[in-house]
Amino acid sequence: MNEHIHSGEHTEGSECHIDPGSRKSHHSDKVKDNLASRLNRIEGQIRGVRGMIEKDAYCDDVLNQIAAIQSALNSVGKILLEGHMRSCVVERLGEGDNEVIDELLKTIGKLMK
Repeated sequence: MNEHIHSGEHTEGSECHIDPGSRKSHHSDKVKDNLASRLNRIEGQIRGVRGMIEKDAYCDDVLNQIAAIQSALNSVGKILLEGHMRSCVVERLGEGDNEVIDELLKTIGKLMK
């Protein structure tokens, strides 16, 4: 199974496990570290935007930082979506669970808002 580390790069390590009543994803430590690092940077960017607003920064500069944050969040979403499709979705389809397609389409719809 592959995991998306950086745009265009793939390595081993992401799996989803479906237990009755609860679903969990089990990512490798490398993927978790990558996602945590990205989210920490995003968190810092958000704090930076708050500071810019408090200091009455030029609106266009703030909007450009918000666009960068949205792009960074989209990247995190793409990594998770790819891992989900390559593991959970494939696994559930293999088990004959076609409801996963509706679930996936609903999730993609939310991501593309």
